[in-house]
Amino acid sequence: KVKPQLEEKEGKTFDVFTAVEFKTQVVAGTNYFIKVHVGNDEFMHLRVFRSLPHENKPLSLHGYQSSKTKHDELDFF
Repeated sequence: KVKPQLEEKEGKTFDVFTAVEFKTQVVAGTNYFIKVHVGNDEFMHLRVFRSLPHENKPLSLHGYQSSKTKHDELDFF
């Protein structure tokens, strides 16, 4: 659901887009911190927000970090 949002921000498309790890943080909703393999040896860290159920809003990409590797630790940001 957030792949098109990231592609728009980056100005490119990703043939590979596979989540390999994630962490959650409960706020007024939930932040998901997701390590995504985007091809070759490239990874990105995404922060995706899911609002509370009664707000009925779609998932949204709230931030990302590019130029990550498979071994970079996934931290809150």
